[in-house]
Amino acid sequence: MPREYHELKTETQYYQAAEQNKKTFELRMNDRNFQLGDYVTLVEVVNGTPTGRSAKAKKITCIIEGPICGLQEGYCILQLTRRGEALCLLRRVLQLKYF
Repeated sequence: MPREYHELKTETQYYQAAEQNKKTFELRMNDRNFQLGDYVTLVEVVNGTPTGRSAKAKKITCIIEGPICGLQEGYCILQLTRRGEALCLLRRVLQLKYF
């Protein structure tokens, strides 16, 4: 199955955190049918207007879909990893706290 590439608009404070690898997840409406192995490129925006900056594509290595633990149906949390970072830490945390 071919992988999809998604461009996601992200406000500056979240874009910078993701670019510095301080934020390795995205909370999004799952209106694109995100799949494991797809790639996400974050595009920096200010009040919805692109700044021209975009981050190197990251791979979706874990998806948590609502409804679960307060996450509404139709929304998901995507773990985004750079090449070589394939552990699903987000799922491990949820399992420890909620299962």
